[in-house]
Amino acid sequence: MSTGSLQARAEGWLGNNDVRLLIALALAIGGLYALFSVVLGFQLNGTVNTLRRVAFLSAIYAMLALALNLQWGYAGLFNLGAAGFMAIGVYTMGILTAPVTASPPGFGLPLPVAIVGAILVTGIIGGLAALPAIRLRADYLAIVTVAFSEIVRLTLRAPEFANTRIAGVAFGTGGATGLSLPSNPIRILFYTDPATTAPAPNALGAAIFSAVEPLGIEETLVIGWAYVIVLCLCLGLLYWLMIRIGKSPFGRVLKSIREDQQVTQALGKDTRLFKIKTFALGCALMGLIAIFWRLSGGYASPRMFKPIQTFYIFIALFIGGTGSPTGSIVGGALFASLLFEGPSFIRRVVAEYLQLSNAPDTLVSALAELGTLDVTPLLAYSVQDVSISALRLMLLGIVLVYLMQRHPDGLLGHRKAIASSVALSQQATREDDNE
Repeated sequence: MSTGSLQARAEGWLGNNDVRLLIALALAIGGLYALFSVVLGFQLNGTVNTLRRVAFLSAIYAMLALALNLQWGYAGLFNLGAAGFMAIGVYTMGILTAPVTASPPGFGLPLPVAIVGAILVTGIIGGLAALPAIRLRADYLAIVTVAFSEIVRLTLRAPEFANTRIAGVAFGTGGATGLSLPSNPIRILFYTDPATTAPAPNALGAAIFSAVEPLGIEETLVIGWAYVIVLCLCLGLLYWLMIRIGKSPFGRVLKSIREDQQVTQALGKDTRLFKIKTFALGCALMGLIAIFWRLSGGYASPRMFKPIQTFYIFIALFIGGTGSPTGSIVGGALFASLLFEGPSFIRRVVAEYLQLSNAPDTLVSALAELGTLDVTPLLAYSVQDVSISALRLMLLGIVLVYLMQRHPDGLLGHRKAIASSVALSQQATREDDNE
C-alpha cells in the first residue's frame, strides 16, 4: 500500500467521523500540556491539575460556542450580549439558593430547583429582550444586545441592589463584592455531608482518595476531575442536541432565515417567532453553562461578565467555523487551550529557561528595542505576570487576522450546515446518476 493511500485513509478516518476528530484533538491538547508540565518540572499532582484546568475551560468554551452557534451560526442572530445572559443565569441561581438568613439573603431553594428556575428566567428575559430588538438588522441587534449586557452587569454591581427588599421580599446581588454560590455539587459523590467545613468521605470517596494518595494527588483534584467528566458528558449531550436541532424542520427554517429571510417569509414561515424562540433558547443555554462554570469556584462577581467574555466566545466560534456543531467544539477547545491558557505557560517556560531581567515598564518601550534587533526586552516584558492579559490580546489579534486572510470561514467552515435536508450538489449527482 502506498504512502499516499495511507495518508488518504488517515484523513478520511478523521474527517468523516466527528467523534474521532474530537478524540484526536483532545489527545493532542493533552499531550501538549503534558509536555509543558514535564518541561516545567511539575510533579504528578501539578501535571494532573494542569490537564484538569485545560479540560475544564475547553468544555466550558465549547458549550458556550455551541449555544452561540445556535443563534449566530444557524439563525444569523448577532448576539453580543452573551455575557449579560450568563450573568443572569448565575445570579438567579445564586439568589434562589442563598439562605434566607444569609447576607445578602436569598430564597433558600435546593440547587436543582434553583438551576431550573435560573434557566427559565434567563430564557424568558432573553425572549423579552428579543421582542423589540429582533426587527433590527444584524449590526443594530449587536449594539442593542451589548448595551443590554452592560445594563445587566452595572445593575448587578449597583449598591442599591447589593442587599435590598422589593415588595416585602428580601434578596441581594452582593454588589461589587460579588455573590457566594453553593459549593461544587459533585462533592456529594465523595463526602457524607459536603456542606460541612471538614466533611468525612463516604465509602466511594474513601476508596478513591486512598488509591490516589500514594501518587501524591490531592482530594480536591479528584473532585475537580469528576466535575470535568460531568461537564464532558453535558457537552456530549448538548452536541447531540445541536445536531438534532440542525437536522430538524425547526433547524432548517433557522438556516433558511440565515440565508434569506424574505424567501422564508414567502414560504409562509413566521420568521419573527422562530427568531424569538431561538434567541430565548440560546440565552437559556448560556445561563446554564455559566452556572456550570461558576459552581466550580463557588463565587460570582460582575467583573467576570464584562463584554470581553462575549468576544472570547465569538472568537472560539470563528476559529472552528460558524454553522458547524463540530467546529464549535474544535474552536472552543483550541481557544481555551492555546489562546487563553497558552500564554501563561509560554511565559513560564521562557522565564524558566532564559532567566531574563530588567524588563521595560511599558510595551512601547519593549517594542522600541526591536529597532536594534534585540528581542530580549520584549521577551522580558512578556514574561511578567501583568503582561499576560496584553499578550493574550495580542495573540488573539494575530490569530483573527490570520483567520480572516487564510480561513475566513473557520477551520471547519466548509462543513457549514445547509438549509435544505439534502445538499444541492448531492441532489445533482443523483440526478446525473439516474440519467
